[in-house]
Amino acid sequence: MKIPSMISAAKRGTLSRRAFTQSLLAVGIVPVISQVAPQRARASGTGHATVFTWGGFDVPELYQDYVEKHGELPDFAIFGAPEDGLTRLRSGFAADLIHPCMGDIPRWRSTGLFQPIDTSRLSNWADVIPDLYQEPHNLEDADGGVWQVPFDWGQTSITYRTDLYDLEGEESWDILWDERYAGRIGMLATGDDAWWCAAIKAGVPFDQIDTDEAFEAIAAVLRAQRPLVRTYTDDTTSLNQALASGEMVAAMTWNSSAVELTFEEVPVRFAQPREGALTWVCGFMMTRDAPNPDSAYDVLDALLSVSAGEFLTGDYGYGHSNARVLDLFDDEDLAALTLSRDPADILDAGHRSIPQSAEWNARMNTLYEQIKAGF
Repeated sequence: MKIPSMISAAKRGTLSRRAFTQSLLAVGIVPVISQVAPQRARASGTGHATVFTWGGFDVPELYQDYVEKHGELPDFAIFGAPEDGLTRLRSGFAADLIHPCMGDIPRWRSTGLFQPIDTSRLSNWADVIPDLYQEPHNLEDADGGVWQVPFDWGQTSITYRTDLYDLEGEESWDILWDERYAGRIGMLATGDDAWWCAAIKAGVPFDQIDTDEAFEAIAAVLRAQRPLVRTYTDDTTSLNQALASGEMVAAMTWNSSAVELTFEEVPVRFAQPREGALTWVCGFMMTRDAPNPDSAYDVLDALLSVSAGEFLTGDYGYGHSNARVLDLFDDEDLAALTLSRDPADILDAGHRSIPQSAEWNARMNTLYEQIKAGF
């Protein structure tokens, strides 16, 4: 192994940069860093690209190459879910880049709000793993343009407390429907994850998820789960805290929750359910009227760099799209992170969402909101 990953650091009792900073903040010490701290909003006209993304993807470690070239970080805006971000773009919000997942691309392209990305302008593009972007709906033309630059990949599964949850038999999505732990289950709040995971639980094949029968079956299992759920949220920090305290024994999460809690020596496991996990590839799209396209390309190149990937994988536990990043971790650490040298080993072993129409998406989100409200 060429560098210490988060898992190895946890074994040795050493700290990652991010965890070290968090530990200082927890006792009231504010560390001084040389980079400019991430900014959620800045006056327009700075010349910096605005990156519209999830919370946690606005940290300096992901943009070091950009900072070296421009002297400070790009601008940031944060959404709670990609669909919220798309709604804001439709209402006129100006951003250069936004961070959806691969299954969103056909529907997002149809809005006319985005432009293909010229990969010849990205110095790190030759190292990007082809399987992560070579979806027909992502390829613009034979000249190499793509609609989305892949960045992160991983799984949506279950993080559970191994000391508090009494596992009976194999790991399964049944964990999140276990009536023994009513009021101690956590769920992601957006249907982009929860609806598809509930489809796996209901035994609905993804190529049939748009039928009326599928809607009824998925809604039924989510309604059955509703009395067991303590909270619905996409705030992974609050989910992690509830798992760490024992307030929750299990929650639907992404890879990062299990990695961060393991580092904090909380006894958890990121389940590999017998029915398969939900797998995904996410990345960045460029808006049609990007105010700062040149800076946006610099952001994309920084995100594709080995340094960004080292942080993304070592500290967050997500796979990165640059093949060279995987060479920094040994097989034991990749296995502990539920990753593989070949992303297909993980992505194809689970269930990848299939692009759906805008009408399906609206119906799904409306029904999920009703179920969460108790209807």
